[in-house]
Amino acid sequence: QILTLLGQEVACAREGREALRLLREARAGQRPFELVILDLTVPGGMGGLECLEELRQLDPTVPVVVSSGYANAPVLAEHQRYGLAGILAKPYRIEEVRELLARV
Repeated sequence: QILTLLGQEVACAREGREALRLLREARAGQRPFELVILDLTVPGGMGGLECLEELRQLDPTVPVVVSSGYANAPVLAEHQRYGLAGILAKPYRIEEVRELLARV
């Protein structure tokens, strides 16, 4: 909702496999994603880091941001090491999302 409010076109996936399918479809339709936001923890589904590995094979150039509600997740402290464009901590605040979009 925040991204839409900020004027972005949004595609949502419940877990990593669905996100990868959406990414493939967008690329095939000549509408590649400009940014991907992955949640690190997805109960019952493919989480962000696992998805990131496959995503990089499909599109190594798309900026990827990880999101988490767990402040102590190691990837949050070292996101550049994982090739990530940024992090987005939960709960989301519109100011932080706006700043992230401008930066990425």
